[in-house]
Amino acid sequence: MPVPPALVAILRAHIERFGVAKHGRLFQSERGNVVAASTYFRVRDEARRLALTPRQVDSPLAGRPYDLRHAAVSLWLNAGVPATEVADRAGHSVDVLLKVYATCIDGAEATVNDRIAEALTGVTWPV
Repeated sequence: MPVPPALVAILRAHIERFGVAKHGRLFQSERGNVVAASTYFRVRDEARRLALTPRQVDSPLAGRPYDLRHAAVSLWLNAGVPATEVADRAGHSVDVLLKVYATCIDGAEATVNDRIAEALTGVTWPV
């Protein structure tokens, strides 16, 4: 899966600073072991408190690690990435993708109206 250059830079800096764990794992405990699930949950909870409003922290928003996948797919769709490409990257069929994520597309009406108007610019209509 393609990774945006900004994220590649972050990953490279992390590897340069911390190295990789046994078997190439990106993250490791202070002793070089596998990071415990409880540590991931603790760090995720702290990140939620730092990134979200108090109201959002109290909501189910990004409440589970798997929700990050949903956030990524929603971001791609809202950014205008074609559904076929999003489905391919997410490992879905387009049908499943649209059934699950159709309601997540935020503010699409104005954007779609602008795109339709732009596509029709210069079209000569028979009178």
